[in-house]
Amino acid sequence: MEQNVEDSALFAAVLDAAVDAIIVCDEDGTIVRANRAAHDLFRYGTDALVGKSVNMLMPLTMAQLHDDFMQNYDPTSESRVIGQGREVEGLRKDQSTFPLNLSVGETRIGGKRTFIGILHDLSQFKATQAALERSQRLDAIGQMTGGIAHDFNNLLTVVIGNLELLEKRGADARQEMLIRDALEAAELGSDLTRRLLVFARKGNLKPVKSDLKALCKDTLAILERTIGSSYHITTDFAPDLHEVMIDPVQLQSALMNLALNARDAMGPSGELLFSLANVSIDDTYMAQETDITEGEYVRMSVSDNGAGMSIEAQQRAFEPFFSTKSETSGTGLGLAMVYGFVRQSGGHVTLYSELGLGSSFALYFPAIQNHGNGSEISKGDKDSVPVSGRGQIVMIVEDNPKVRKLSIERIRDLGFQTEEATSGDDAYQMLKNGSKADIVFSDLVMPGSMNGYDLAARVEVEFPQIKVLLTSGYASDVVTGTMAHDRAYDILHKPYRQSDLGRRLHALLEDTSVD
Repeated sequence: MEQNVEDSALFAAVLDAAVDAIIVCDEDGTIVRANRAAHDLFRYGTDALVGKSVNMLMPLTMAQLHDDFMQNYDPTSESRVIGQGREVEGLRKDQSTFPLNLSVGETRIGGKRTFIGILHDLSQFKATQAALERSQRLDAIGQMTGGIAHDFNNLLTVVIGNLELLEKRGADARQEMLIRDALEAAELGSDLTRRLLVFARKGNLKPVKSDLKALCKDTLAILERTIGSSYHITTDFAPDLHEVMIDPVQLQSALMNLALNARDAMGPSGELLFSLANVSIDDTYMAQETDITEGEYVRMSVSDNGAGMSIEAQQRAFEPFFSTKSETSGTGLGLAMVYGFVRQSGGHVTLYSELGLGSSFALYFPAIQNHGNGSEISKGDKDSVPVSGRGQIVMIVEDNPKVRKLSIERIRDLGFQTEEATSGDDAYQMLKNGSKADIVFSDLVMPGSMNGYDLAARVEVEFPQIKVLLTSGYASDVVTGTMAHDRAYDILHKPYRQSDLGRRLHALLEDTSVD
């Protein structure tokens, strides 16, 4: 008897220690045990799964297949299912589906079959795989484009050379007009191939040590005359920016491309923000979020409050010849050139956009290490050490599954417990239903009737003991400033360092202790 009790306690401890979800079902498909990871994965409260049919965790089509399997179960065919890991879809409490790897084991307890399922969330793996595939696709397109552009340049050399020879050999007036038209068209083709080579990272860059602030100011002076007075341009340049090695001509071309794209997205009027800041990517979380190597960078952001981009458009934005504009509105090479130039310069480009709210492009350029002077970049200073929590509860409100999962990991690593919601409406309803939280950490732009500002306002009135921290992928309030709110909020801008997040959360809790 004592051995059974010990075995039961050990089994319970193993279940709760497991990182993956573990669910135990009887032969009728009723859940008899589920570990903490299973409740977290499917977003059910503690012990909410026990006694329920396992079908509730599956999409309808898979649930029907599961019922057929249970009714027609044949022990002789168990090798096709038992012990064989396979990819399936799970169904969360909020009815959202997500990819899973499922492996099933079988045993007999009291003469009856019992099934044990181990489920591993594949969401992060799928997101990483998709990002890698996009990167590889762009690389492959770049290699192909570079080869085509090189060969096409050779053909254009022959065409232009022969046209020039014809022009010099005494062509009459009518023939000279045709030759000039043909030469102009050939020059346009040559310019097109040059831009393709920039995307393919085979452009002839001439990098020099540069001050991005000075280059931006020069470019803005041209832009203000180009885009018209109905577009309001603002700047947010941090002091003491690090220098970078960059081709000034290509940088100005990239800025012009981004600004003119933003103008087209904004329509007859709008706001355009250029910002510059030093960024230290020195923890694995921020490197994962931006998909670039750890180190010191200067980030140049260009944000607009235009039409925004769909998820599909964002995924293809940097492909050559892809454009959301009409067929007569350009080649679709602008963003491809920006991407190729920044990557060839050793940097990276990120894009954040929401339909109806605008877009923000961030260009990261490696900073020059200025050793031996007062501006030397320091590593491991005390400000980079994250401040830890003591088990307080942070409710994470984020509609992007990848960002939400990353936020959960970051905040748990800081010593906090977490709750999660996919929208402001869901978070508000959870709080109304009694969910506990010390801090609500919410994105600004979300689906549903409540944005981050709306949620913050309701929390302050109805749950004054709960603190609120807002975050945004936009570089400033150029977009979110259009959302109605009664007071100013301090925004934690994405991507952020782990130490910045820890300090902000800790500061909010200190304010609570003072109250």
